[in-house]
Amino acid sequence: KGEGHVEGEKVENPDTGLYYDEYLKQVIDVLETDKHFREKLQTADIEEIKSGKLSRELDLVSHHVRTRLDELKRQEVARLRMLIKAKMDSVQDTGLDHQALLKQFEHLNHQNPDTFEPKDLDMLIKAVSA
Repeated sequence: KGEGHVEGEKVENPDTGLYYDEYLKQVIDVLETDKHFREKLQTADIEEIKSGKLSRELDLVSHHVRTRLDELKRQEVARLRMLIKAKMDSVQDTGLDHQALLKQFEHLNHQNPDTFEPKDLDMLIKAVSA
């Protein structure tokens, strides 16, 4: 009955079933705290998002947002490292290719584990839409 979306109201996103679902939700939540990025996201069409055009807007978000995204990425990298270690421990195979394991995690740039860059957002978008 006339109940619309209230500014600042949290909309609960459904579980995507992705193994990095929590990371995805946290990145989206942080990005939406930046007014400029939120406006760009709301006006972008799906092709702009998939093409990486939206990822370039990351350079324009506030320092606080970038700092929080960097922190989220470091937490996700730590979580993935624990998963890799658990997998390596369970296999007990000294011939296990560490780089091949890292390539399984295509939702972030694991070569730069400390900062969240436009490439990370682009990779996250591509992984979700693949």
